[in-house]
Amino acid sequence: MATQVLPTKANLLATKNSLALAKLGYDLLDRKRNVLIKEMMSLLDDVKEVRDQITDSYARAYRALEDANVSSGIISDLVEDVPEDNGLHVKYRSIMGVELPRIDYEKTPIRVGYGFERANSRIDYAYLCFSQVKELTVKLAEIENSVYRLANAIRQTQKRANALKYISIPQFEKTVKTINDALEEKDREEFTRQKVIKGQKQRKEAQVEEA
Repeated sequence: MATQVLPTKANLLATKNSLALAKLGYDLLDRKRNVLIKEMMSLLDDVKEVRDQITDSYARAYRALEDANVSSGIISDLVEDVPEDNGLHVKYRSIMGVELPRIDYEKTPIRVGYGFERANSRIDYAYLCFSQVKELTVKLAEIENSVYRLANAIRQTQKRANALKYISIPQFEKTVKTINDALEEKDREEFTRQKVIKGQKQRKEAQVEEA
């Protein structure tokens, strides 16, 4: 249903400007959506690759942990001797206004914090395996968080684009047509009125001449 506005030339011009802006806004949103989709699709390929890697790494790490537990007994107390990792730093990059995380991971040389009296090569191997799992987890967290943010932005962009395409633009187009039709009808009425006035004037002039 067209918006009810007074059928004036000023309102016609204003509505046409609004229509042009709505179409421009839709084009921009459509381009944004396509860029975001392209970026997300490239990340989805990375997600699959990293997930496959991390699945294998976790399986290898837990097998190594089992071997370490078998060789030295339950080694959960050794976890307290593993040094804390402070090498993670989160930055952000912007893609079409969407802030995507970029995790910089400064890998520090592996330092064994536990004593050698209970340690053996299997414990060391398990430690190395879980260090690899940590690196892949950081990478996967960055990618999956980016995919989530992109998917949310795409959904919002699509919603706004649909509102313009299916609601605002058709309403503006109907309003323009309604005003145009009203102005044309008004012009026809004015033309008819002027024609009648001209005919009456000519008849009066003819009557004066005859008198």
